[in-house]
Amino acid sequence: MSSNAFFSDLLASISERGRTLLRRVGSSEAKPDGAELIALCEALLSGRGEASATAMAREVLDRYQHLDDSERLAFFEKLTRDFGPDRERLAQTIENWRAQPNDTDASELHYASEPRRQELIRRLNRAPGGTSALVAMRTDLLSAMKGHKDLAALDRDVAHLLSSWFNRGFLVLRRIDWSTPANILEQIIRYEAVHEIRDWNDLRRRIDPVDRRCYAFFHPALVDEPLIFVEVALTETIPAAIAPLLAADRPLVPTERARTAVFYSISNTQRGLGGISFGSFLIKQVAEELQRELPRLENFVTLSPVPGFMTWLKQADDVPVSDEDRAVLEILDRSDWYENAELEAQLRAVLEPLAAYYFLKARTPKGRLIDSVARFHLGNGARLERIDWMGDLSPKGLRESAGIMVNYLYRLEDIEKNHEAYANDGEVVASGAVRRLLRSEGRRLLDMRLS
Repeated sequence: MSSNAFFSDLLASISERGRTLLRRVGSSEAKPDGAELIALCEALLSGRGEASATAMAREVLDRYQHLDDSERLAFFEKLTRDFGPDRERLAQTIENWRAQPNDTDASELHYASEPRRQELIRRLNRAPGGTSALVAMRTDLLSAMKGHKDLAALDRDVAHLLSSWFNRGFLVLRRIDWSTPANILEQIIRYEAVHEIRDWNDLRRRIDPVDRRCYAFFHPALVDEPLIFVEVALTETIPAAIAPLLAADRPLVPTERARTAVFYSISNTQRGLGGISFGSFLIKQVAEELQRELPRLENFVTLSPVPGFMTWLKQADDVPVSDEDRAVLEILDRSDWYENAELEAQLRAVLEPLAAYYFLKARTPKGRLIDSVARFHLGNGARLERIDWMGDLSPKGLRESAGIMVNYLYRLEDIEKNHEAYANDGEVVASGAVRRLLRSEGRRLLDMRLS
């Protein structure tokens, strides 16, 4: 940490001296327009001096902050349109390759085809605080892309570089507890995306008791900004519902009795890193850390939401339901169905097998699993272990998944094998219990067609 601070201070000093030089040669302090900002980007790409380039990069990022939404959109469109590859250089390189293909020309073709904006982004990243500023800029870009698909080329270039800078090799795992600095704890409250943290007392109940743990991954360039954090409950058995885990009056589990570590909430904090993979096996790293501390732990599982289930059920064309099933599903329109044992039993007979189908068979038009949480855990090497009926009866849980939750099991010796099966073949590794639900759905539909 101290060495990072030293180099950050050194870089800031170099940048400030360079900016002083820029001001001496007439750099405007007024609010910039888009043309001035683009001219500054061109100057940054053509410059060679390290101090002036660092200062100029910081100047670009600072001026960008003063743009309004329409000006930022125009800036992004200009980068997309005018900062692509050098076409003359690329055309000549293609001719050289066609005339006599060789390794040298192949390498030159690679570099000549690179858009100029990629080098611009690299140089902006060298400014003090450049990485954080670029992540924030991509947040704006993702918003601007709605209705402006032509910006996809720019986003691919930004995402390509962020993927290199934020790969798992750079991430550092740190435990979060009540002694963690308040500015980091405040971000845990703000960015909790699965189960809302209501206040500081609620946060303390999640990270301070003997049967609770919280871990976060950090990047050296964003020292006090967690990228992703994982909340863990230590329990005796695998849980099937979230409410008992979050209850304020729950009994504590002594660590000597704990046999299960439950990853019940995993949240990303940086919208600008959306779609950027931090690599697989992040959960494995947390599990290994827990096992070093608590060797008696036997099970590492999640208690996960199913955010896409109800949308699929209502909108997809491939939902395998009969007319009789659809009549049963109308029970979901009642706000109190889960309080009526008869209605709940009717729905369970239809929804549990459909949930198994949703995970094991349903796909997007591009062949991906529909559920983003499932993609994350299966990509990290988990096994789909159990479908938990009535696992989350909160308004959000009922709205998104009819109260269904799932357990993903992380068996440390199987993680790599499961990951490869999913990554290479799209295989969902699932327990026998889940697969039996799918088979029961097939038999039930067949019986209905024959009757």
